[in-house]
Amino acid sequence: MSGVRAQQKEKTRRAIIDAAFSQLSAERSFSGLSLREVSREANIAPTSFYRHFKDMDELGLTMVDEGGLALRQLMRKARQRIADGGSIIRTSVETFMEFVQHHSNVFRLLLRERSGTSAAFRAAVNREIQHFIAELADYLEDYGKCSRELAVMEAEAMVTLVFNAGAEALDLPAAARKPLAERVINQLRLIAKGAAALKHDRRFSE
Repeated sequence: MSGVRAQQKEKTRRAIIDAAFSQLSAERSFSGLSLREVSREANIAPTSFYRHFKDMDELGLTMVDEGGLALRQLMRKARQRIADGGSIIRTSVETFMEFVQHHSNVFRLLLRERSGTSAAFRAAVNREIQHFIAELADYLEDYGKCSRELAVMEAEAMVTLVFNAGAEALDLPAAARKPLAERVINQLRLIAKGAAALKHDRRFSE
């Protein structure tokens, strides 16, 4: 019976998280959500909310963690596809843009809370971005056979560029996203070429 209760509890917790994500939009940020609205969308009583989250802030931080993890997992799969052949940069950009298109509310949450008023939320988003940078740096260090310092610099530049492009893509019609993706691909190629040139600089060589 305890196993059944645990499954039901996890199902309800999942419903709360999904309900909160579903209510986010271009016009509505997480700070605009109320506990009652989220509970109603999840089809639970407001008092039941507290069995799963201490307050709305804890829910929001959980959503940030989930959003960052979902994006990182998607990019890991993209790198696995790259191993089978194909353009590293193009595959990564197309995968990222697909995430922004199909999970716009998740990306909006990360984007807004990155510069929001809550220090805890800003720290949580920054932590997710640093995880993202670290994983990309690991890949670049191994793939490019470069120093850790150079790999981190290249990863930071790439992640900043791609996140900014994602923010721009949110407000663009579908037809305008492809030219944006092509522009980002070319910009990332410039970063990669610059990093390749720096690899021979003594300051960045191992």
